[in-house]
Amino acid sequence: MAGIYIHIPFCKQACHYCDFHFSTSLKKKDELVKALVRELELRKDEFKNQTIETIYFGGGTPSILTIDELRLLISEVYKNYQVSDGPEITLEANPDDLTNQRINELANTPINRLSIGIQSFFEQDLKLMNRAHNVDEAKRCLQEATKHFENISLDLIYGIPGLSNERWLENIETALSYNIPHISSYALTVEPKTALDTFIKKGVIANVDDDVAQEQFHILIEKLVASGFVHYELSNFGKPGFFSKNNSAYWQGESYLGIGPSAHSFNGSERGWNVRNNSKYIKAIAQNTLPMETEILSTTDKYNEYVMTGLRTMWGVSLEKVAQDFGIGYKNYILKQSQKHINEQLLYVDNGKLLVTKKGKFLSDGIASDLFKLNLR
Repeated sequence: MAGIYIHIPFCKQACHYCDFHFSTSLKKKDELVKALVRELELRKDEFKNQTIETIYFGGGTPSILTIDELRLLISEVYKNYQVSDGPEITLEANPDDLTNQRINELANTPINRLSIGIQSFFEQDLKLMNRAHNVDEAKRCLQEATKHFENISLDLIYGIPGLSNERWLENIETALSYNIPHISSYALTVEPKTALDTFIKKGVIANVDDDVAQEQFHILIEKLVASGFVHYELSNFGKPGFFSKNNSAYWQGESYLGIGPSAHSFNGSERGWNVRNNSKYIKAIAQNTLPMETEILSTTDKYNEYVMTGLRTMWGVSLEKVAQDFGIGYKNYILKQSQKHINEQLLYVDNGKLLVTKKGKFLSDGIASDLFKLNLR
């Protein structure tokens, strides 16, 4: 099983918290789409023995592309790769792009899953984050999208300065009222050199409060689990049968091909990443050169990655897999390192798997880093 991720590096405007690679100028959009097509052709032999189960348009804002451009890129995947009979094809989209007409048009493409960046149902939060849509657009697009798509995910952000627990609960309840089968939810993080970082340093916006974010994270878990969602990954909740296949494959160490500027790829032993510059990317691809750096992962790298992704999920870290894939020394190491967290009731072992407790979930990335190995040969 393998997946293809296609990065669309364009946005109408910059969200204050975002540090992903994107441009607010669409001048190079046509050239970029041609380059994406060419990269798909250039890299077809990398996955010639694998079946593509997922195609994911991420960004940036992929819903900026025209229907014809989306169709072209999907057809190029089918032309150059072996694709399964029923692949999951996801489009990340912003509510302001999802007019009723656009939703209708998307429903007549091979795209069968929408991931909609709602973030909040309150105007003040959307303005603070500099989102391109408003609350009315968010509600209208969900109302229309649910008529045409069964498989929809929406994003919500908690820990926003000024967001009370009551308003956060209202956000969750509003999302649930549309009977959406998947919700991704993230704590607002302050990335260096973003507008949010600058505003906080200048005192224009209050800083993010980790204690409030943790409270809101637990409110989220309680409400969604009670509503029939499975908390299958730290930031992801799905009704049974609606887990993201694309993301689940990533967390379980499957191979994926990253197409486009700044996109990452992984084939089980090697990681690669494309240049984070649209002009350099377009120029290199035009010369039939892949603008990519690669690294071969050591046993320790693979172990650390497995621990990081495993602890984020309901599947946990298999101690047997650690011993088989990395060696008995790694299994002994992880058991020793995890003992403190087990004593503090942040981790537990069940059926040979190391899992994060409810109390430990919000801290799982930090816990994982305590279990990392620097150099065990």
